[in-house]
Amino acid sequence: MSFTARIKHDLKESQINLKVALAFVPIAFLTFIFHEFGHWTLGELTGNDMSISLNNSSPVSGSYLNDSGALWSLIGGPLFTILQAFIFTLIVIYSKSIYAFSVVFFAFFARFFPILFAGFKNQDEYRIVQFLDANPYLIAILVLVVLSSLVLISSRKARIKLKYLGFYFLVSTIAMLIVIALI
Repeated sequence: MSFTARIKHDLKESQINLKVALAFVPIAFLTFIFHEFGHWTLGELTGNDMSISLNNSSPVSGSYLNDSGALWSLIGGPLFTILQAFIFTLIVIYSKSIYAFSVVFFAFFARFFPILFAGFKNQDEYRIVQFLDANPYLIAILVLVVLSSLVLISSRKARIKLKYLGFYFLVSTIAMLIVIALI
């Protein structure tokens, strides 16, 4: 089998077609917004007047009312990302939807990519452990284990072999770069 024939075969097996690939851009935007909505929600629930944008949620006053509010707001982003992946994993389980799988995968990717490329100390997970005085990698590992477990469950239910997840990494990277360029 030629190289191009092999790529076409693998793309078909991975269930990535043009519509699925293009869906990653709105999935990326919605994942960013939902993550920030998590920060905003828990910040508001702890009594802070919060503002929100595509890649930031912070108190309008510039500082949190107390450390507890800051901690809960930090937890909100990763928590909502896990919630997103969990809800869409349930959708995959019942529908086998490749689009729902794409949302689960991107939720994982949205936490993995920044840790890898934007610096670990710039991420929510690191800031959370600073408040908790815990192992600096504890929360990041926990979040990534939960999200990767949901990806594995979803990939089995959607009948996507693990060897094809590289295509999802590629499409996710392109979608992430598009979102970052537009921020």
